[in-house]
Amino acid sequence: MTMTRQDTDAVRALQGLEDSRSSVRLRAALAVGTAPDPCFVDKLVERCAVEPEFFVRDMLTWALARHPVSLTLPGLLREVRSERAQARSQALHTLSKIGDRQAWPAITRTLLSDADDEVARTAWRAAVVLVPGGEEPALAAVLATQLGRGERETQLSLSQALVALGEVIEPALQAATTASDPRVRAHALATQRLLRDPDTGFEGAIEEAKRVAALAGAPGTDDENHADR
Repeated sequence: MTMTRQDTDAVRALQGLEDSRSSVRLRAALAVGTAPDPCFVDKLVERCAVEPEFFVRDMLTWALARHPVSLTLPGLLREVRSERAQARSQALHTLSKIGDRQAWPAITRTLLSDADDEVARTAWRAAVVLVPGGEEPALAAVLATQLGRGERETQLSLSQALVALGEVIEPALQAATTASDPRVRAHALATQRLLRDPDTGFEGAIEEAKRVAALAGAPGTDDENHADR
């Protein structure tokens, strides 16, 4: 059977996605997204799990988003359960970009507390996008269990996800301000400050919150605070 030009272009694009040169992989992903075809979907999902370059991964996500959800969703939902952290993270990122709430049941508590910080951060962002109306308080309660986790970048991601949910996060944050762990208290206080004043920088908010949290846990706090004034 003679291959059509379209068939030849598809084969070239699929081969390009595995080329050793990132520039070729980037152009191939762009070509696939520009001319969507069901034959590309499995390869795009597969490449997301192993592609080492950020810009190429982002183009793969864009290309997947250009295909019908009915074709992309099954593969992406399989990937969020993958043993490979990058597969989980990139699938979650792609689901957040597609924005179809059919994917919501896949955003499990296990993913929201994934041991890999990048997976967890991506799950937080995806959850905020996909959460159905009325489920926000429950999501806020789960996200609040991650307060105090990781370094500044991870903490900022969690605060941004929580703030994006709006005022429904206040009960969970208030409860966390009395936690025994000073890191949890500080993170909760910083997130409260960001909720009230989105223009507040996270760095300043967390430093102030750490000071307040430390004082709150120290003996004689009230006397010392009055003396400071």
